Amino acid sequence: MIELYYWTTPNGHKITMFLEETGLPYRIVPVNINTGAQFDPTFLAIAPNNRIPAIVDHDPRGGGAPLSVFESGAILLYLAEKSGRLLPPELCGRVEVMQWLFWQVAGLGPMAGQNHHFSRYTPEPIPYAIERYVKETNRLYGVLNRRLADRAFVAGEYSIADIAAYPWVVPHEAQGQKLEDFPHLKRWFQAIHDRPATVRAYQKAASVNPSVNIRTTLTEETRRVLFGQAAH
Repeated sequence: MIELYYWTTPNGHKITMFLEETGLPYRIVPVNINTGAQFDPTFLAIAPNNRIPAIVDHDPRGGGAPLSVFESGAILLYLAEKSGRLLPPELCGRVEVMQWLFWQVAGLGPMAGQNHHFSRYTPEPIPYAIERYVKETNRLYGVLNRRLADRAFVAGEYSIADIAAYPWVVPHEAQGQKLEDFPHLKRWFQAIHDRPATVRAYQKAASVNPSVNIRTTLTEETRRVLFGQAAH
C-alpha cells in the first residue's frame, strides 16, 4: 500500500495520475497547504522540504521497512521502477523519458509556477515579472509543441514524462497561453485529458478539495503560510 501525502496542485496531480494509470493500491493523506499542514512534524519527517507530494511505500520491492520518497520527479521514477510501468526498460527509451522528466521538473514546473505567482498571487502586479514568466512559459510550450510534432507522446509511448508535464498545462489560460497556438501540444493535451486514469485522478482531487477549481482571493494568513517562509 502506498500512502500518498497530497494536495490538489499540479505536482500532486502527477502522482494520482500515475497511481490511477497503473492500479497500484494507495491511500490519500490530505495535506492542506493553505492551512500550514505541510509544517506538521509528521509530514516533515518524510518531506523535509515541506512540499507535497510525498509517499510512504509500506511494501517496497525486496521487503524491509516502509520507504518514504519526496519530490514529485523522484516519486514518479520510484513508482515506475516499482511497477515496471511507464518507463522503458531499455537504455535509449529510458534516457528519452528521463531527460523530458527532468525538463519538466527543472523548467516547465518552476517557470509556470512563477507565472502563477506573479499573475495571480502578488498583492500588487509587477508587470516586468508577469511578462518575464508568461513569455518563458510560452517558450516552453513551444519546445513541447515541436517535440510532439512527429510523435503521440513526449518519448513516443505514454510515460511518466507525459504525466509530469500534463498537470502544468492544465491551467494554460491562467498562464496567459492559448492551446490553439500549439496544435501538436493541444492534440497531446486532449489525448491525456481523455484517458480514464486522468479523469479518475482529477475526480479524486475534487473529492479531497471541493474548491480546487474555484479561484479564491487569498487571505493574508494564507499568503503568509504559502509565501512567507524563511529558514527559521
